[in-house]
Amino acid sequence: MALQLGQVAPDFTQESTEGQLHFHKWLGNSWGILFSHPKNFTPVCTTELGEVARLKPEWDKRGVKPLGLSVDPLEAHLRWEKDIAETQGHKLNFPLLADADARVANLYGMIHPQSDPTVTVRAVYVIDPGKKIRLILTYPPSAGRNFTEILRTIDSLQLTDGEKVATPVNWQPGQPVIISPSLSDAQAKERFPQGWKALRPYLRVVELSPKG
Repeated sequence: MALQLGQVAPDFTQESTEGQLHFHKWLGNSWGILFSHPKNFTPVCTTELGEVARLKPEWDKRGVKPLGLSVDPLEAHLRWEKDIAETQGHKLNFPLLADADARVANLYGMIHPQSDPTVTVRAVYVIDPGKKIRLILTYPPSAGRNFTEILRTIDSLQLTDGEKVATPVNWQPGQPVIISPSLSDAQAKERFPQGWKALRPYLRVVELSPKG
């Protein structure tokens, strides 16, 4: 059965560029993003790994630990690191799983035989501090991922975990949000004393007060 949102992310132990990695222990109380790459020494993957390394300040700001995966051996990962640093201007600053036996790839359904039985698709799993899967994305091998969108979605998840709101289409941090339909108007007045704009009874748009 395919993994679904809300499930506990399967635990595993696997070799990585930063030594043997026990997933749940490594994640600790942080958010995590586990993402797979079809193959080492390929162009799209090289650009993606460089981008994730460049975004380190953004992951750190959100308390997110990135973890890459490729079904290639550790020795190949260590050689590939040099290419990534030289071509992308950013060396790896997060672990890359050496999943040569495809144990983790199969555990997370990252190999789609109808696409290619020998490599992983570009799978993305965002996992919260409770080890639950909160986001699943699957890109084809030919399409590089948009990590800015992944960051945006993490911002939405972290905001809506703490507030009774949802984020509308194309939302960006700091923009108005939607009051959860589970709140009555009376409850909403207590929670959002700044008031809101009701476009429909079920569509109440509110600007959140800045924190601090």
